[in-house]
Amino acid sequence: MPEISRHQKQYLLQYKKEKRLIFTARILLFVLFMGLWEMSARCGWIDSFIFSSPSLIAKTFLSMCRDQSLFSHIGVTLTETLVSFFFVVILGVGTAILLWCSPKTSRILEPYLVILNSLPKSALAPLLIVWLGANERTIVVAGMSVAIFGSVINLYSGFCQADPEKLKLIETLGGHKKEKLTKIILPASLPLIISVMKVNIGLCLVGVIIGEFIGARKGLGYLIIYGSQTFKLTWVLMSIMILCIIAMGLYAVLNLLEKYIQKRLNGNVQILKTKNTLPVKYCQRVVILFYFPIKSVQNSSHGTGLE
Repeated sequence: MPEISRHQKQYLLQYKKEKRLIFTARILLFVLFMGLWEMSARCGWIDSFIFSSPSLIAKTFLSMCRDQSLFSHIGVTLTETLVSFFFVVILGVGTAILLWCSPKTSRILEPYLVILNSLPKSALAPLLIVWLGANERTIVVAGMSVAIFGSVINLYSGFCQADPEKLKLIETLGGHKKEKLTKIILPASLPLIISVMKVNIGLCLVGVIIGEFIGARKGLGYLIIYGSQTFKLTWVLMSIMILCIIAMGLYAVLNLLEKYIQKRLNGNVQILKTKNTLPVKYCQRVVILFYFPIKSVQNSSHGTGLE
């Protein structure tokens, strides 16, 4: 390993200092907001019955944790979100692959996917309740409906933007769509898939909450709609804060997964560099330049009877 230069050390120190500064500023901004909210409620600047306060939210949270009624609502919402997210990932990647394998089908279905993606999903939730009934399956479908169509469109667009030179190399070596998909398309699209997953986890949570607003008897969405109807606004704000924490946690998990995949990909690239392998584009040119002349010579020799 080469020794780090003085300028590199200064850059790393500056980067770490800036990172700590940003983290500290985020914490201070949160503490300042909570303190101002609590002070406004205690001094009567805002109505604590309508706007509540951090202390009231904390008391409500602790009381619901003691009787364990809150954990069941959190578990239901989290389970429905993860199930809908799992199906969105599987169906989104699978549908995008099918559309990539059949360009004619993709051209036929493209306007319908755009229309379905632009529909207001909150308008579909009452229909889903009527069609499927008021149960957890309906809420999972509601969560999927928010994210699935945009996921298919984004993934298919990413698949179509693969490196054409690498695809040409696969064709030159006699490969078919299976080899293109497994060797080029999917490996190159891993960062895109992770990015789409990071967006979809939040959309699935939104869809689940929309479904729980209409046809649920448990879940954080049920607590929000019940609290707003009975003027227990502390329940509403507590549920919203818990949803924010859940969204941050799920996003952080996917962010760690993205960093792990990038580290593995960068490690593979570094291994190739240490082995002094030829660049990919150079290999492509060598194959394309020499494969076709050899093939033409072989065809001409068979045509003239020469062995």
